[in-house]
Amino acid sequence: MKYLILSGLLLCIGTLQAQELYVYTEPASNVPAKSISAKLTGMYIPNQRPYYRNMQRVMPSVSVGLSAKWMLTAGTTFSDMHTNNLRWESAWLYAKYRFLSNDEMHSHFRMAAFADVAYTRSPFHFDEVNLLGDKDGVQFGIIGTQLWHKFALSGTVSHTQVLHSSRNDDAVYVPSRIYQVMNYSLSAGYLLLPRQYTSYKQTNLNLYAEMLAQQSLDKKAYFVDIAPAVQLIFNSNTKLNLGYRFQLGGDMQRMANRQWQITLDRTFLNAIKK
Repeated sequence: MKYLILSGLLLCIGTLQAQELYVYTEPASNVPAKSISAKLTGMYIPNQRPYYRNMQRVMPSVSVGLSAKWMLTAGTTFSDMHTNNLRWESAWLYAKYRFLSNDEMHSHFRMAAFADVAYTRSPFHFDEVNLLGDKDGVQFGIIGTQLWHKFALSGTVSHTQVLHSSRNDDAVYVPSRIYQVMNYSLSAGYLLLPRQYTSYKQTNLNLYAEMLAQQSLDKKAYFVDIAPAVQLIFNSNTKLNLGYRFQLGGDMQRMANRQWQITLDRTFLNAIKK
């Protein structure tokens, strides 16, 4: 009986696919069905222009695995990036639908479509379009994720429209404002430890490298960022992430070209009863 229980637990671990639990992007896979994930993300921007002060953003969120194909996430942000004091800043809602699954013993290929909408009380600053606190807007995209045993590669393409009142007024802004962008990402993850699963209590160590890019459709402006990260997973249900994101190239006016991010994430399997 204990071997059956262990096999079941390891199967749960396998469905999570640790090496595709990216730090800065979403994979095509979802939170397990009937499960809830609570996440607390902290973003830290060290002293740099144009503000020359340290800034932070705190982002709590909850994800629900509605079924094997549908996932819903709701979140909010608090920050001092647009003000001198930490305050409530924004709220957002994200939905993802996994429409393709080609699963084999030690590999799989999955695709998903997603959409999200965000509201923020922050003023319109900078060119960069970010729906996690900086801009009001809607986003639609598609994700493809390929897993090969301990290595996972994922790519995302999305389109964002900024919904701000200044978009429809008669004012002329100098420099001109950006209201629509294309977003691209390429994320890689590798399961370094354990070498072999023997217990669900084993700690996982995952290494990540992600490329995050944005291209304006209103004018010629872009950026390309690189974001390496490390991840620890405890008891197969608690994740601790630490990442550092920095600009590789670009000409967009941005709040920051480099930042640290730390995330604590706890998954409650089968939390939703039938």
